[in-house]
Amino acid sequence: MDIKAKIEEIVNKAKSDKDFAAKLQKDPVKTVEDLLGVDLPDEQIKAVVEGVKAKLLAGDGNIVDKIKGLFDGKKDGE
Repeated sequence: MDIKAKIEEIVNKAKSDKDFAAKLQKDPVKTVEDLLGVDLPDEQIKAVVEGVKAKLLAGDGNIVDKIKGLFDGKKDGE
């Protein structure tokens, strides 16, 4: 699996799909697993989630405003 490509895919989907962004905010680990269609070990999924978080927060300030608080909620395993 190309992790960088998957992170880009998730970021682009979050930017263009409000419903997906809301699901990502509510439960990022499950949302990423569902999108990828696989049940990976938590550490691998968390690495993807952190990559998505970094891309979203480093990108367009407008998207950050729209999904402010993303990943601040409780994640699986925490």
